[in-house]
Amino acid sequence: MAEFEKESRLARTATGEALNALLYHPACQVLLALLENPAFDEPKLCLLLSRKDLPPEILEAVGQRKQLLKSYAVKRALLFHPRAPRLIALRLLKDIYLMDLVQFSLSSWVAPELKRHAEDQVVARLPQLPLGQKIALARRGPTRVAGALVAEGHPKVLAVALNNPFLTESQVLKALAREKTQLRAVQAIAAHPKWSQTYNVRLALVRNSSAPLATVLAFLPHLTVSDLRELAAPGIVPENLRNYLHAEVLRRMRASKAALNKDST
Repeated sequence: MAEFEKESRLARTATGEALNALLYHPACQVLLALLENPAFDEPKLCLLLSRKDLPPEILEAVGQRKQLLKSYAVKRALLFHPRAPRLIALRLLKDIYLMDLVQFSLSSWVAPELKRHAEDQVVARLPQLPLGQKIALARRGPTRVAGALVAEGHPKVLAVALNNPFLTESQVLKALAREKTQLRAVQAIAAHPKWSQTYNVRLALVRNSSAPLATVLAFLPHLTVSDLRELAAPGIVPENLRNYLHAEVLRRMRASKAALNKDST
């Protein structure tokens, strides 16, 4: 302990190579002392924050020092540290540049809650972004960002977003359920070679009044009878489509009856 106290005193005043060597010290109290050193500048702090084995107390101490957080590089390094305290990370998200937010949200080690908040920050900024950035996000942006771009339905962004490798069925279904989703987005989903083959997406398209009737009718033979009956209940789909649903249920019942009669003979 006495040795650490001596090194802590040194950490508060060290410069040059002596200071650099202390960046890798294992003792928390020595590292805390470094933060009080006037020579401990931004590059050295970022180097310290690159240590994955930093004690949480150091990260907490950096996050509580407003003077240190005036540096964007320090904010980013602290946020991207795998052990960054949750509350500090949440506070930092609002100050992080767009593409850094995207990178953060796609990082495998980030907790789901923080990913969600990072994606929320990106989605909130979408209306102000130039077209080029939207196309870049549509191509490789995180799940909820891709879903928001699909719902927005920009003609030069939509096709790219639908092919985003991070886009999920859940986000496609959310886009179809939104009242503000553009008509062209619904039509693009209905024609998409992947999403139009997904059963739950087909159900959502049948429910969506903007989906092309010809496409919806082509889906009906592939839906279960129970789903057809549920969709045919009053108030779910337009009346003309209800007639097609009833006709499909009737066709299935006749086909099933005919198959039973054939088997019994």
